[in-house]
Amino acid sequence: MTHPPPSSILQPIRIKTWRARESCKLSEAESERLEEALEEAVRVVSSLLSVNRTMGTLLLSRDIRKYCKFVWRNSSLLNYNRCGRVNKNYRTETCLEVTIPEDHLSGCYVYPESDSPRRTVIRPEGAGLPDTDFLIYIHVQATDKCRAEPGVLAYAVHCQTDAGGRPVAGVVVLCRDRLSAAPYSHQATVQTLIHEMFHTLGFSKDLFSSWRDCSSHQGASCSPRNKVIHSDGSGQTRIYTPGIVSALQRHLMSSDPELGGPLENLDESAGKVSSHWESRVLQGSIMAAALGDPTTVRIDPVTLAALRDTGWYSVNLSRAQSLVWGDGQGAKFGSLSICKENSSTFFCSGSGVGCHFLHLHKGKCQTDPYLEGCRVYKPLENGSECWRKENTRWPPAENWSGEIFGFDSRCFFSSLIRQGSDVWTSSSAEGRCYRHRCSGPNRYQIQVSGSQWVDCPAGGAVQVKGYRGEVFCPDRRLCLYPDVSPPIDRNSSSGFTTWQRP
Repeated sequence: MTHPPPSSILQPIRIKTWRARESCKLSEAESERLEEALEEAVRVVSSLLSVNRTMGTLLLSRDIRKYCKFVWRNSSLLNYNRCGRVNKNYRTETCLEVTIPEDHLSGCYVYPESDSPRRTVIRPEGAGLPDTDFLIYIHVQATDKCRAEPGVLAYAVHCQTDAGGRPVAGVVVLCRDRLSAAPYSHQATVQTLIHEMFHTLGFSKDLFSSWRDCSSHQGASCSPRNKVIHSDGSGQTRIYTPGIVSALQRHLMSSDPELGGPLENLDESAGKVSSHWESRVLQGSIMAAALGDPTTVRIDPVTLAALRDTGWYSVNLSRAQSLVWGDGQGAKFGSLSICKENSSTFFCSGSGVGCHFLHLHKGKCQTDPYLEGCRVYKPLENGSECWRKENTRWPPAENWSGEIFGFDSRCFFSSLIRQGSDVWTSSSAEGRCYRHRCSGPNRYQIQVSGSQWVDCPAGGAVQVKGYRGEVFCPDRRLCLYPDVSPPIDRNSSSGFTTWQRP
């Protein structure tokens, strides 16, 4: 369902990418990787967002503070706020170390007399960019930031906005090693670019104060929103706009009015507002600060609601992906008390192999700085994908737990041991891969090596003929989310990747 601002005719946003001249020289294979990832990222974002399109060509403005040494300040004069004397040291316009081409820029003029229309052309008007609503400069470089913070693989900033505050240009810096890393993941690179594009399009601490309220029925005009960032009663910084609050209330199944979109607290240690969702509450969101294996990352309803609430876009909410993390868990989900008391099955404690919450991967119970001591099952770095047939153990005689790897296999906590096996192991359950097939919402069967299909009651456990022990059947995780599935292209998630960004 698409929700445009009132009385507006909006069309899919036209995004043009431009490789910065300062970018590293790439090999033919790297250039091809980059272009393929950019094309897909632009296609996805354009399918999600619509705008009042730019009329004519897109021309970026020049910063008068840079090219001008003196500005006429008498408001009664003809040339009020125009440049009276040029800055002879002026060279060009830049954004995040990227030089903006002269052809993308408006003209630059000097009015030597305060009350005369006579002017001198310092730089001519550029040709501009036709059929463009947003211009993104791609800068591939091993920057100082890339070298100083190895966890940061990309970062971005918006460069300019139009008269209504909507960003019209931005820069995405892709750290050089992203394209040469082995193994390379196309889908991970696409998600990196989408994440950074969302920052430049409005999901940014630098733009929160510019968001617009388009809920009135006064034509296409939108009024400035009141301050949208507030802290709740527990000190959690949140974005409070109607769409975000509504989306989060639906997701957590709570009517709590304090359920604004939680922002990452880690960035607040220095008194800063974050440009990312709080990982404990929105793990797996495309706008979390740390993202993992691309099969676990979602373009979620809360993020799309945020982009809609900027006031600059209509958003195709029907294309939102299911955010399984925390679904229906209530207003307190993700709080430090909930996760450390281990009162939610989304969090974990202890050691050993378990299951990632989407059950596509085996996982290890771990934390990271953004989780602030809370622990979740994160995919193992090698052979964690239940859906990869090539992860099958060899020889088969060693498969005493009955695992089956393949496209329809999922991770289950299991203590199964094949009868007659001389393997000794503890009776505690660990993550293992078995086939599954759906028989209805939250209803499914499983198949273990050598067994028939058996019903696995959600929230319960099942024993399997020929094995001792049991398999535990997750509740409200399987056969509820049709869009949670392995990638059809088996190579689109080749290799486990963790990315963090500013």
